[in-house]
Amino acid sequence: MTAALAAARRWRADLATRPIPATQPVGAGRARLPQSLPEQGMTAVEVVEELVDVVEPGLLTIGSPRFFGWVMGGTLPAALGADWLVSAWDQNAGMRDATPGVVAVEEVAGQWLLEALDLPSSSAVGFVTGCTTANLAGLAAARDALLAARGWDVATQGVQGAPRLRVLVGAERHGSVDLALRYLGLGAPTPVAADAQGRMDPDALRAALETEDSPTVVCAQAGNIHSGAFDPFAPICAAAHDAGAWVHVDGAFGLWAAASPALRHLVAGLADADSWATDAHKTLSTPYDSGVAVVRDAGALRRAFGHSADYLLHSQEPDPHELVPEMSRRARGVPVWAALRSLGRSGLVDLVDRLVRSARGLAMGLAEVPGLTVLNDVVYTQVTVAATDDETTLAVLDRLHEDGLVYPSASRWHDRAVMRFSVSGYATDDVAVAQTIRTVWEAVEAVTVGEG
Repeated sequence: MTAALAAARRWRADLATRPIPATQPVGAGRARLPQSLPEQGMTAVEVVEELVDVVEPGLLTIGSPRFFGWVMGGTLPAALGADWLVSAWDQNAGMRDATPGVVAVEEVAGQWLLEALDLPSSSAVGFVTGCTTANLAGLAAARDALLAARGWDVATQGVQGAPRLRVLVGAERHGSVDLALRYLGLGAPTPVAADAQGRMDPDALRAALETEDSPTVVCAQAGNIHSGAFDPFAPICAAAHDAGAWVHVDGAFGLWAAASPALRHLVAGLADADSWATDAHKTLSTPYDSGVAVVRDAGALRRAFGHSADYLLHSQEPDPHELVPEMSRRARGVPVWAALRSLGRSGLVDLVDRLVRSARGLAMGLAEVPGLTVLNDVVYTQVTVAATDDETTLAVLDRLHEDGLVYPSASRWHDRAVMRFSVSGYATDDVAVAQTIRTVWEAVEAVTVGEG
């Protein structure tokens, strides 16, 4: 443990200055490891030292204040420390009365999340691996509740032969929603028109709802992956509920806007939905893995995942394993509690607001770089940029990755190659923003002068 702690301290000591990309590909790392299981073992210290030696060259410096590659925010120190304790305690947090210490902390963390995000206080909160699984949990509760209302019990009858359940989604939803629907046997969703920033069109939704009388889930989005835009939740929820539909919100990183008074206009009507999904390892900066599923009707979530066995303890209150897909799991809600406890309400507000200020400052600076265009309205933490043509955009991106100081990611949006800057790191500050603008400017100059 001492060797692991020393290695962790070394790794975190220079996060702010180390080049961001991994320097060793997967194949090189594998080649340095024994290809067959060794006959003899090693001491724990030797194992840790070999692991560090082989793995660290292949690590991406996600904790850098200039890492913008995907929505990954590094790890707050308190959350990291709590995560280490969770591993050391080695508790299976599935049964409430068997591991009451960690479950008590998780239950408080759930209450704090509902309070911070202004969601219904009686909602059920399940701690899952990430937003894909959180979407799965919310959509499973929706599926079972809607089909039960039509006289079909999924728990005993399955989904084969069930009444058709349709799912309406914005045209620019995240693929994790589609993936969760596949897991649940619901197939591909039906897209609803979205505007230029990716926001679902409420009129198009209302028209789609009127086309048939089927049990329906409407999936709204808090935070478009390219623009950061938020669906208009109030009219979406009103239209959906008028039609008897369930509203689920995919809010992997955007749900946290609800914590900020300055940003709550973006999430007006959010609390009118029926279920919500988010990642704590994004905006809240907890370690992987850490997702959160919230369902207004606690009974619906428990009916979707609840089960019993003679060997299990049975509590009067819902056990954690009855709110998530897993029976056995680590106490991943404890680092969530630690992050919130270290920040407090004011610190959480400051964290979210600071990310947005950094994104807006970054967008303003990049808009001044000759040949670059900021393509989105920067309402939250996403900044999507393109050069005059796809070739130049990708060349600039390659130059940035080769240099290693700044790390955006490549994507395609509106049928063009783009660089996506996801401002998610709690360590990102004005200095990092200024360094990023300067570095991108130099990369554009190097590419365009080279072309000339």
